[in-house]
Amino acid sequence: MVALGSGFGIIPLPFEMFVLAENMPVIFRAHMVAAAFALLLAPVVIAVRHRPELHCMLGRLLGAFVVVGGLTALPVAIFSHSGMIARAGFFMQGLVWMALFIAGFMSIGRGDRSRHIRFMVAMVAVTTGAVWFRLMTGTAIALQLPFEPVYAFAAWAAWIAPLTVVVMFPKSVAKALA
Repeated sequence: MVALGSGFGIIPLPFEMFVLAENMPVIFRAHMVAAAFALLLAPVVIAVRHRPELHCMLGRLLGAFVVVGGLTALPVAIFSHSGMIARAGFFMQGLVWMALFIAGFMSIGRGDRSRHIRFMVAMVAVTTGAVWFRLMTGTAIALQLPFEPVYAFAAWAAWIAPLTVVVMFPKSVAKALA
């Protein structure tokens, strides 16, 4: 919700993000809004998985948000004021996010429901990286940890950790979604 508020200009941005929004107003705000809608829509798409027509329609909408959010993440990562390690983490997250969506979309197109589920669950795990990133950096600030190294670490760990969990425990994920 904060990302939507910031993306629509309702909630003020932190200085670094404000500068990025000033330098890339359309791309940065499109990224924030599309990624926020993807994050909010993903649980709804999962919840309606047993209603094929609705799941398919909402899944395509989610996919559009992922593609817009992922494509806009790439220039945002490149031109952000973060260090090189953090920018690389954000850039890779955008690439992996879109690649997992495309793989999941292609899998269901070939009728491979099992692969579709695995790829889409992995894509949603990467999507949650936005939440984990904010929790990690917020905790670092609260604990007065050195910000730059934590920020760089969080740019990678926030999406790799949830992705690792769903890849390493596919049977648990499948059971939870049954």
